[in-house]
Amino acid sequence: MDLELRHLRVLCAIADTGSVGRAAAAIGASQPATSTQLRRIERHLGAVVFERTAAGVVPTTFGAEVLAAAREVLSRVDRLGRAGGPDGERPQRELRLVTDCPALLPGALARARQLRPELRWTVAACREEPFDLALLLDHPAVGPRPPQALAGRAVATEPAFVALPAGHPLRHHAEPALADLAAETWLLPSADGAGWPALFRAACEAAALTPAGVRELPYGRREVLDLVAAGLGAALVPASTPPTPGVMLKPLLGAPVWLRYLMLWRPAVLGPGLVDTLFGAAVAAYRELAAEAPHLHSWASRTFRPPRV
Repeated sequence: MDLELRHLRVLCAIADTGSVGRAAAAIGASQPATSTQLRRIERHLGAVVFERTAAGVVPTTFGAEVLAAAREVLSRVDRLGRAGGPDGERPQRELRLVTDCPALLPGALARARQLRPELRWTVAACREEPFDLALLLDHPAVGPRPPQALAGRAVATEPAFVALPAGHPLRHHAEPALADLAAETWLLPSADGAGWPALFRAACEAAALTPAGVRELPYGRREVLDLVAAGLGAALVPASTPPTPGVMLKPLLGAPVWLRYLMLWRPAVLGPGLVDTLFGAAVAAYRELAAEAPHLHSWASRTFRPPRV
């Protein structure tokens, strides 16, 4: 067989979603057909592109090289297709971006710049300002219900973990219950997206818990983790938060709080091809973020069966 653009898109879809099944759904094919196509591609290339892990499928060293080449080819083809302006995209175009999940932004933006170097980015100060693209951290229970004139797609969902000082008495507990932490002072970062105060209150009500103290702080996650490391309280953080000196990151029993990374955009401004490129960049950035969180991998390996591919 000869490699075609559709084969490259299959490989990129599998890498971006972390699963042959999810990739099949994304490209509108069946899982058996996508699995068969992947095996044919790997036979043609003479090496395995993906390997199975407890968290999904990940590229092999060879696969990472193949994917880098595939993305470059698809990006070049995309730019050639835009030369005629089919969806109104123009060179040196400026897009306004808003985000409240800065941990995801560097990786997503680096990939977007690599794939679409003609784009220039400016940052809006808040959601209320006009924007073209948004990367947000919120709660899965709320939607997605994008406002009028916006479209939305979930990048990833994950549980919230508890951050405790390294010497905490519960350091030997694999999954403390929220009720075990009733005596803690909770530090909630108001500048970290997700609406932590409301999420924490809802979780406490569900657990019939009255915490000893709650402090809503005008900080981001990094500043709050510094306070946790100093022994000043506990905090809720996304499970993909990287390890922090002086801090333990542990799952809560029953995973009572879940978070979602959400991409919003204006369809009147961003065409479908550009949306797919930016969404793929955001998914790949999240997977890279999660790969640096061994506590998330440990929890996932205990909680979920390896995916069928």
